[in-house]
Amino acid sequence: MVDFAVITGLSGAGRSTAADVLEDQGWFVIDNMPVALMPKVAELAMKPGSDVSKVAFVVGSNSDSDELAVMLQDLRSSGARARLLFLDARSDVLIRRYESTRRRHPASAGALLGVAIEQERLALDRMRALADVVVDTSELNVHQLRERVEGLFADSEDSPGMQVTVLSFGFKHGLPADVDMVLDCRFLPNPHWVDELRPQTGQDDAVRGFVLGSDLAVGFLERLDGLLDVLLPAFQAEGKAYLTLAFGCTGGRHRSVAIAEEVARRLHERGLLPGVSHRDVGKGG
Repeated sequence: MVDFAVITGLSGAGRSTAADVLEDQGWFVIDNMPVALMPKVAELAMKPGSDVSKVAFVVGSNSDSDELAVMLQDLRSSGARARLLFLDARSDVLIRRYESTRRRHPASAGALLGVAIEQERLALDRMRALADVVVDTSELNVHQLRERVEGLFADSEDSPGMQVTVLSFGFKHGLPADVDMVLDCRFLPNPHWVDELRPQTGQDDAVRGFVLGSDLAVGFLERLDGLLDVLLPAFQAEGKAYLTLAFGCTGGRHRSVAIAEEVARRLHERGLLPGVSHRDVGKGG
């Protein structure tokens, strides 16, 4: 089976970085190809004897979203795996990125940078709606984005069916915009108020024991197991390719990290291979 991916999204949101990640993983990456030509490339890749097993197309706002939707549906109908990744970011973040690099926005054409970004956002609205997964890169550095893309496009043989990502974050740093479900862990005992635990994180055994050993955490995880018993088969039956579960605490260093690690462990016991990402664990406070 040939694996196909389409990478799209706002200019400055990380399309080039995502393309580099897939190329490093052995994908045949094609940038800026007209959508009308993509089916021909797909046909060649799927021919008997072809040594190409993974093809990624990188497209921008100048591509026809309706043609792209038809192509993705045709690929899926043929038995191939076809996924669309949309990279997003807040406008203020994109403005800062362009100003720091002094690059010209491809859609500017004399317009103010902020106006050009919003025009491109509008033009890509249909592609965003088609996406299997949307990744907001506003709070991600290059290394974090690479890690996220690597997890999303792990070899299909190693990640059968729906791919699940478990994310921890801190509410003080903002809600993640690209997740399917957010669960608040701020009701759990807070290691921040224990002097010897404060410098540690939820990945350390002492903090993990403190958080998971509470009656509240035990009850919460038991009920979450029951909820996932219902949700996971239902999402898979709907053909959902990606599911991201986010757990938040105040700073994103202790409670949410410990819970996310434990949930990932339990998902692994269910036969899934979840990716785990701790968005704010390295931030102070």
